[in-house]
Amino acid sequence: MAGLAWTRVPWDDKPRMAAATTMELSMKPGPFFGRFCLPAILLLAAACSERAHDHAAPAPVPAPAPAIEPDALRADFDALYAGLQAAHYDLFARRERRDYDARFQAMRAAFDRPLTPVQARTAFQRFVAYGNVAHARIDPPLDAWEAFRSGGGKAFPLYVRMEPDGAHLIDGTGAAPGLAIGDRLESVDGIPAADWLGRLRAQLSADNDYMAWAQLERLLPLLVWLESGEADRFEVVVARPDGRRAAVAVPALDRAGFESAAAAAPPRFELDANAREARMLERGIAYLRPGPFYDHRPGAPDPWDATEFQRFVDAAFGDFLDRGASRLLIDLRDNPGGDNAFSDRMIAWFASRPFRFSEKFHIKVSEAAVASNRRRLDAQGGGEDTVSAQLAAAYAGHPPGSFVDFPIPFVPPRPAPRFEGEVFVLVNRHSYSNAVLVAAIVQDDGFGTVLGEETSDLASTYGAMETFALPRTGIEVGFPKARILRPDGDPGARGVVPDLPIRTPLAAGDDVVLAQATAIIAAGR
Repeated sequence: MAGLAWTRVPWDDKPRMAAATTMELSMKPGPFFGRFCLPAILLLAAACSERAHDHAAPAPVPAPAPAIEPDALRADFDALYAGLQAAHYDLFARRERRDYDARFQAMRAAFDRPLTPVQARTAFQRFVAYGNVAHARIDPPLDAWEAFRSGGGKAFPLYVRMEPDGAHLIDGTGAAPGLAIGDRLESVDGIPAADWLGRLRAQLSADNDYMAWAQLERLLPLLVWLESGEADRFEVVVARPDGRRAAVAVPALDRAGFESAAAAAPPRFELDANAREARMLERGIAYLRPGPFYDHRPGAPDPWDATEFQRFVDAAFGDFLDRGASRLLIDLRDNPGGDNAFSDRMIAWFASRPFRFSEKFHIKVSEAAVASNRRRLDAQGGGEDTVSAQLAAAYAGHPPGSFVDFPIPFVPPRPAPRFEGEVFVLVNRHSYSNAVLVAAIVQDDGFGTVLGEETSDLASTYGAMETFALPRTGIEVGFPKARILRPDGDPGARGVVPDLPIRTPLAAGDDVVLAQATAIIAAGR
């Protein structure tokens, strides 16, 4: 995945990532077996969302794509279900086959009129998302969304976070008087918030609701557009913290409106997902924010070359040792993850014994997985990516539908000097991919203590995403080819649960979570 390159400015004034570069890298199945697919959709969310747009001249609005006729829709829908059954590691892991069959028949019968490409893509994604596996999905239509917004299209301007008592506003409150961060969303256009958000949740591939709500935090305007199209305004009812209710007419906003709304809202602290930082905190605690586990420098020739990351990590730990640090805090909040060839070099600095990110990596062989891997090898001119070459060798001689074990080697600790003090890892619901497995390694192997929020991305997952294309529409369908177990082998569908929880507030002017983590470490709890 490409770097986010965000700066600490109001959320809707952040510069857009270079969309082509971001999407190309985020979807590239790299050395980490394609497990990046969940953060890839969140990078896609950043590119789609008004949280990350630029101020360049609007792109020309393309002519409307021709509608897709019912016969073509049904043919591709048949290919979609057949392809998922053949290639997905276990399409029925979280849904009974009879329920999926019933959903298929009901949806297929409803394809009785032409649909636009966006409508077809959205309907097909609802079907894929029904399986409740995050790494099976059809990406949102980025080009269509960008064309809509560049052409002056207006979008739902609010963002929410799901809490135990409901959905609370976390952004966009400058869109209309009478809204405040922390207000609980009660209804939208007369529809109870639970039902309204439930319709949007059906568009999200997620293993559980916690993961879906974490995705929705950054995708809400796009999801509303996909569900309902453009609207002029939304009748919103919110509940104040004191229990009072207020009905507010919230206008849909174009990009200029989003900027004005941001200027009217109070500033709040935001993490820089792209930052690499190493420094000493108060009380002698070493602080390491490693940033993404890939080379995110602009113009980097190979995002999977860990040379520069190795230099950064070595310099950081060398400085920590020189300063006599006895406690280390590794901050993985909002970390999009990446390649374990990067993170392993960091863990080796404090590991007390050999480690690996997965106890078991089990792959289903399919024609789609073999073809996807072959395309990757061909694009690299014959096998520079040794993992793809190893996958090709693992597939050889195994018919479609069979399963193979892909061995994950242990990584030894680095030779002395090493950091031998206490280690703490800080995570939140937006720690993804390899960042989750770093926390799992630390927790499962007893290398340290995990602080923060439970991760929404799972520690044991159906992952290693590949793709196949539907024959009529060309829509690309992502599927997980593997079952990946965390280091201790626990197959549970949970993220990494912190040893010491720290709640992330809905809004704050400062990094109160880091302050709490530092206090916990200093107190020896």
